[in-house]
Amino acid sequence: MRRTVLGSSGPEVGVVGLGCMGMSWAYDELGRDDMASVEVIHRAVELGCTLIDTADMYGPFTNERLVGRALRGRRDEVVLATKGGLVVDDPKSYASHRDGRPEHLRSACEASLRRLDVDHVDLYQLHRVDPEVPVEESWGAMADLVREGKVRAIGLSEASVEDIRRAQAVHPVASVQSELSLWSRDTIESGVLEFCRAQGIALIAFSPLGRGFLSGRISSTDDLPKSDGRHRLPRFQSEALAANLAIVDRLRQVAERLKASPAQVALGWVLAQGENVVVIPGTKNLRYLEENAGAAGVTLDENALAALEDVPTAVGTRY
Repeated sequence: MRRTVLGSSGPEVGVVGLGCMGMSWAYDELGRDDMASVEVIHRAVELGCTLIDTADMYGPFTNERLVGRALRGRRDEVVLATKGGLVVDDPKSYASHRDGRPEHLRSACEASLRRLDVDHVDLYQLHRVDPEVPVEESWGAMADLVREGKVRAIGLSEASVEDIRRAQAVHPVASVQSELSLWSRDTIESGVLEFCRAQGIALIAFSPLGRGFLSGRISSTDDLPKSDGRHRLPRFQSEALAANLAIVDRLRQVAERLKASPAQVALGWVLAQGENVVVIPGTKNLRYLEENAGAAGVTLDENALAALEDVPTAVGTRY
């Protein structure tokens, strides 16, 4: 698998990683299977999907424990990433608040290390910038964790160009995690992708398959389990979902010509946005994992890229 580096001197990773959130949080609650998820994580490592991404809020806390169990005896084979700074208030409604206070980030990181059963993580990310705390204060606390050896590199999630610039003045930013897909291009339109490219910062694209929609396996709300958290998202409401199928139709047309799957083409489009881009599609399914990993070998020609640039704008907001 093609590889890239997180930041100017960070760890090297496969350009397709694995997002572990859905194994414990937000999606089909009744379809979770920890043993199957451990198997998926092991297979991801074998396929070169070496960036394994989690967060303390997923569960909350249970996803880090799951990832920690899966990586026992295999810690040195992966680049382990987690996040702090977003605190769950009510797991049932997914209500949360931001906490970027230095004391919180320190205690959150130390708790993550215990749950993951490791002495350091390779990438620690500020899950959201706290508007009540200057980003320099949050970032300074995370930089201290690097100096103490608890963290190898630090990154931001869902940050603006100004946030990134201010953090960079305190300590090198290895990565910025942001939603980027054919139906979520805010990262491009806001200038974040261009800024990261110019600064040698990795862009870690989460939800690169539009929370599974761009795989082409969801054609109506009936295709989602009743316990699935996507039922609350605007783009998955019946009328919006029906309109958004036009995006999938274009993906299918391109995929058929390239002899690839819609998911591989969707991931290929994100990867085509720059050599600094890494995608972290999430899955609990071995077949889908292998399909996603195969996207690293799909080359989109000029005709394919032109067809995808012209897809309809998604109906509905992200959240």
